[in-house]
Amino acid sequence: MEFNEDLASMKYRTDDLRLNAIEQEAVEELKGPKLIVLKEKEFSSVFSHNSDVNRHLDQSRDAQDASKFSEANDSKTKKEKHQSQQNIIRMNSGEKVQSNQETGISDQLLQSQLRRVTDKKVKQMLDQVIRAKAYLGLAPPGSNSFLVKELRTRIKEVERVVSEASKDSDLSKNASQKMRSMEVLLAKASQVFPDCSGMAGKLRAMAYNAEEQVRAQKNQESYLVQLAGRTTPKGLHCLAMRLTAEFFSLQAEERQLPNQQKLHDSDLYHYAVFSDNILACAVVVNSTIASAEEPEKIVFHVVTNSLYLPAISMWFLLNPPGKATIHIQSIEKFDWLSTKYNSTLKEQKSYNPRFNSPLNHLRFYLPDIFPALKKIVLFDHDVVVQRDLTGLWSVDMKGKVNAAVETCRESEASFRPMHMLINFSDPFVAKRFNPNVCTWAFGMNLFDLQEWRKQNLTMLYLNYLRQGINRPLWKAGSLPLGWITFYDQTVALEKRWHALGLGYQSGVGQDDIEQAAVIHYDGVMKPWLEIGIAKYKGYWSKYLQYDHEYLQKCNIHE
Repeated sequence: MEFNEDLASMKYRTDDLRLNAIEQEAVEELKGPKLIVLKEKEFSSVFSHNSDVNRHLDQSRDAQDASKFSEANDSKTKKEKHQSQQNIIRMNSGEKVQSNQETGISDQLLQSQLRRVTDKKVKQMLDQVIRAKAYLGLAPPGSNSFLVKELRTRIKEVERVVSEASKDSDLSKNASQKMRSMEVLLAKASQVFPDCSGMAGKLRAMAYNAEEQVRAQKNQESYLVQLAGRTTPKGLHCLAMRLTAEFFSLQAEERQLPNQQKLHDSDLYHYAVFSDNILACAVVVNSTIASAEEPEKIVFHVVTNSLYLPAISMWFLLNPPGKATIHIQSIEKFDWLSTKYNSTLKEQKSYNPRFNSPLNHLRFYLPDIFPALKKIVLFDHDVVVQRDLTGLWSVDMKGKVNAAVETCRESEASFRPMHMLINFSDPFVAKRFNPNVCTWAFGMNLFDLQEWRKQNLTMLYLNYLRQGINRPLWKAGSLPLGWITFYDQTVALEKRWHALGLGYQSGVGQDDIEQAAVIHYDGVMKPWLEIGIAKYKGYWSKYLQYDHEYLQKCNIHE
């Protein structure tokens, strides 16, 4: 759930980059990169040498390809004759025709060779367009000579042909004629503009401009995706308003949730989630209970703010969690929290509401929120529980406070080294922490509240929080503060307990997802947003009933 950077600090360069396509009539205005790769005097000889080498390699490769293709074709012809005779015999005897292994290998080789050349002409025509545009850029400004006019005409013709084709079979019948005409024209242009150094400079400038455009588009995409991740869908606003109105129409005695006498029983399994998202809370609760072998022993504590308290309460009144117990609280009811928390939080310099949200930092006050409990499992609201978690409660904590899955394997997308979020150039940090220590993830954590109280870690957290107000000790968010607060107080859980990476393009495999007890949509692409990754949404959406009356009225669909 953490962002590595504050979005407000991102600078999106819109004035410096031209997002429009390169105008062919004004290619002479292209600006090359500032760095000089080769001096002009040296470039001709290098370009000539490279051209000769590339031509030799291309000829050698083409000869090898042609030889292989010919051999494969001859092999296939001989085998087809033999195979056809066998097929006739088998068909006459009523047997099923099957290809032998050698024919299959030959067919695969032939198909592989054919696939390699299916777009050869298309690529050649695209190369011709690039060369023609480069020659057009070498023409003097305002030139209207016959060659310039002809180049423009041929460029439009070839581009029209290529735009309608992705492979050679899509090309029109006159495509070969247009290729030959363009090649003839390019030969003439090479005689008029024989300066290879000039041609290379123009091509380099075009490539540089194209790279800048791609970079700008990627910056824009990243900005918009993260902006979308910070918004609340219209359907969720609608749902909250309808549920709130329904809640206040109830009598006081009708607003009470059942089994509230179990809230302080330390022998039960207590889970907590802090969120203002109705559907996210519903999925966390529903998936945990559906996966549990003994749901009657589960107590769920949902903490939200006063604005969403009526809506979330109404949701669980309408959709009770079976045999489990659920408790819903508002953060504004914690009188002891206002003096401890707001005095430091309001001074944090972050424009991202996710970073300075009280619900985000509330995890550091767990012993105060649940004074009667010994242990608790804290979920982020973007997780789904897929397995019974009873075994988690018997994990040997080894005198530590926090049990979590580690994120220190460089080969994994979830890799997060300490120095990524913590400023080790500051002496305050460098003296106290080892930058090479293994990191871990929030999302599903088992906390020993008794040991936490003994170590007085909440006060340690507040001390670190105050230290980071006036100087940049770490990036905004609760994860780096968690790393240092629970430094040397964390025991590693097995990977099967918690799979990360479903909220961004991490490449997490289906086997890892299905074997995990808890899956986590950490990142921006949450499953309740349109930008959520489609192939992962099903694991989340199956715990919601989209035919529910309120979801239908608010146009919330799978």
